[in-house]
Amino acid sequence: MKLIKKPKELKAKLRQRIRDKAISRAKNRILIAGRKAEEFEPDELEAIVAEEEEKIYGQVKEKGLMALAAALGLGWWL
Repeated sequence: MKLIKKPKELKAKLRQRIRDKAISRAKNRILIAGRKAEEFEPDELEAIVAEEEEKIYGQVKEKGLMALAAALGLGWWL
């Protein structure tokens, strides 16, 4: 068994997981709005999913910076 996967494989897997999470969030967002996915054009749905992806990437970056600050002992000043 190979312990270290290729970086491209890991990156593709990560992107797919983020995409799946964004799709799930987009579905919830549409349901909360009281509409159905069939009411939207495909490009509108893609825009909603893209917005959710950007939110997820932003959260990942924010959490990464907080973890770095904690590791460096800067948590008290932030």
